[in-house]
Amino acid sequence: MSYYSFFQNKECEYFPCHKDIDTEEFNCLFCYCPLYFLQCEGSYKILDGNIKDCSNCTFPHHKKNYEKMITILKDRY
Repeated sequence: MSYYSFFQNKECEYFPCHKDIDTEEFNCLFCYCPLYFLQCEGSYKILDGNIKDCSNCTFPHHKKNYEKMITILKDRY
């Protein structure tokens, strides 16, 4: 894993924004998920008006998923 593939902002008032991930593995790099407008592997719901609710999704915050995120973005863009 490269030095640029992981970032934590422990000073953020929301850190960690999902409580069910080990804080040592919590990656803040994709705080605002670039997959919001894409179909992804994360757990999300579609609400009325095609609004994607990703509040229960932790996929981009797992340290191990950096390469998957980059692959998805490369394949789709």
